[in-house]
Amino acid sequence: MKGFAMIRINRVGWIEKEKPTCGPKDALVRPLAVSPCTSDVHTVYEGAIGERTNLILGHEAVGVVAEVGNLVRDFKPGDKVIIPAITPDWEAVESQMGFSQHSGGMLNGWKFSNVKDGVFAEFFHVNEADGNMALLPENVSVEEGVMLSDMVPTGFHGADNARVAYGETVAVIGIGPVGLMAVAGANLRGAGRIFAVGSRAVCKEAARKYGATDIIDYKNGDVAVQIREAMKNKPVDKVIIAGGDLATFEQALKIVRPGGIVSNVNYLGEGDHIKINRLDWGVGMGHIEIIGGLMPGGRKNMEYLSNLLKYKKLDVNPLLTHRFKGFEFVEKGLALMKDKPADLIKPVITI
Repeated sequence: MKGFAMIRINRVGWIEKEKPTCGPKDALVRPLAVSPCTSDVHTVYEGAIGERTNLILGHEAVGVVAEVGNLVRDFKPGDKVIIPAITPDWEAVESQMGFSQHSGGMLNGWKFSNVKDGVFAEFFHVNEADGNMALLPENVSVEEGVMLSDMVPTGFHGADNARVAYGETVAVIGIGPVGLMAVAGANLRGAGRIFAVGSRAVCKEAARKYGATDIIDYKNGDVAVQIREAMKNKPVDKVIIAGGDLATFEQALKIVRPGGIVSNVNYLGEGDHIKINRLDWGVGMGHIEIIGGLMPGGRKNMEYLSNLLKYKKLDVNPLLTHRFKGFEFVEKGLALMKDKPADLIKPVITI
């Protein structure tokens, strides 16, 4: 089969590989729609998780089931399914401890384009199909469904880990597709005032649609200073980091209250150490929680999130700024995520 792969760090291309085999609990899926991700960019062009050789990229897909193992109960060939970016091993000890994202070791629930070939191929393998796939609702398009693979659950995970409560003030730093879903997640959880930090007009417009009350453009000056001024020098309750770099944590601690939470869902692709200011962290005693989390995978999460689209509680179409038809456009989609033109939020390729 053909697949679009990381040949090595800083090099991608089309390769031929053997079609994967299907274990008794597993499924083989043919993609119907896929989307490149900034995580693919970090992996390839920053070497963020180390060298990978001829590894097929991609972890966001909606597909049609081509084959299932003899122990799979709930899916059959021909079913249209959403496949989450994170496909844990549900029998692992880490899963039983509540951290299925790390089943088998740190980040090991993230299999596609990390520890095994991803979804940018004519066929891809899904482990533990009954636990890691969900049926695509009939009134949800394949393009919309792809946003449930990663963008929606990652952004919502930022809001969940921040434990956003009714009426709280939340700052979301970075309003690419994940940050926009963090805004939407905070809004659905009942946040009152929501600061959205970003610079591109298309993202600012989408942030307002998803519930942002204030837009902060980092090009206009120090983010912490701007938010503090808007808050009349009072801190916010929660900060969700969905973009930026290692220095973004310092900005977050300058604006969050004692007892607040800084929730990170940004893939930190380069650098060695995160620095935080000693005084801003209350000299270590400010009861400020800093948490970083990989989105939860699995069937239940996909089914629950798909209900938001099915019943019109969430519209992901504002994310889909660039739509292509044809497998060959995967390479163009990845280039767009790397270059981030002004009119881009997210590309999607239907096959």
